[in-house]
Amino acid sequence: MLHRYPKRVAIIMLVLLAIVATFPLWGPTLFGSQSDFILEKLTLMVILALFAMSLDLLVGVIGLVSLGHALFFGLGAYTLALASPEFDAASLWWMLPLVMLVAAVAALVVGLLVIRTKGIFFIMTTLAFGQMLYYLISTAPFAGGTDGVFIMFRPSVTAGESVLLDLDNPQTFFYLCLGMLVAGFLFLRWLTRSYFGQVLDGIHDNEHRMQALGYATGGYKLVAFVISGVLAAVAGMLAAMQYGFANPAQLGWHTSGEVLMMLILGGMGTIFGPILGAFAYEILLYVYEHLTVHWPILMGLTIIAAVLVLPRGIAGLIIAPPGKAELMKSPWLRRLGRNRPPADIPVKPAVPNKEG
Repeated sequence: MLHRYPKRVAIIMLVLLAIVATFPLWGPTLFGSQSDFILEKLTLMVILALFAMSLDLLVGVIGLVSLGHALFFGLGAYTLALASPEFDAASLWWMLPLVMLVAAVAALVVGLLVIRTKGIFFIMTTLAFGQMLYYLISTAPFAGGTDGVFIMFRPSVTAGESVLLDLDNPQTFFYLCLGMLVAGFLFLRWLTRSYFGQVLDGIHDNEHRMQALGYATGGYKLVAFVISGVLAAVAGMLAAMQYGFANPAQLGWHTSGEVLMMLILGGMGTIFGPILGAFAYEILLYVYEHLTVHWPILMGLTIIAAVLVLPRGIAGLIIAPPGKAELMKSPWLRRLGRNRPPADIPVKPAVPNKEG
């Protein structure tokens, strides 16, 4: 895991942030009536970037691959939907802490049960918990069953009688999501560079050695698991606010699989890589869906190519020193391009002369 990056990483990310943040200003001029649709897509990308970034704390920083991370994403969406008044807008001032609290408790309970497992066992236990909640919500009458729960009003941000943020305005809601993403990134960046993050880095490299040094690795992993779940729930809440409903699909394993593919595309263990991966995945998804009904095949081939050619993801292309082609860092490509010595041709042993 890398903690310090070249300056060009910060420059590129700041340029991309400036382009995205100023889209409401230049988008209508360049795209006309399509700018509203693009702004909606950008908002979704920002939300998914926060979701992917939360998973990177587990997968990239600690090395725990989870296939049940959608549990917390969907839990955030359903907490908002079920706690919101039916005929009035809830206050974001108390809704956001409520979502974070519910997610923290759920992550603590699940984490206590799964954090002792590793490898395939951790993958399967997180998947099992995610699917358990998925089927529970799908069959629960209070949660609307397979139809989900509709949210009639977005939460409000007020101070007394004054409205501070009109979240029904797409631009205002976009900036709220972007602010959440930036805040989440800065928090995780600080966390991974802190003493706590160094311990997580050591656990990723060699957990047994960290235990031998006296570190209670289970406690550190549990705290990271809770933080990851809380950030995922915030992303789920924002997704429910954008589309106005919470649906069991947000809890399903395929949602966990999609966010894992975003990590693969963007680059794991970098914090900023998942942001790039979320944007790249959604752009590819939009293009492939308009090319063919068999777009999952194209997406699958893209993920396979990313694993083989870009083992460090898009982030690896940015982090790689100038003059060194990131493509050739792939062991797969190195094997293809390696000059192999000619195979030795077996020679038939000479038959001893029996004459004389």
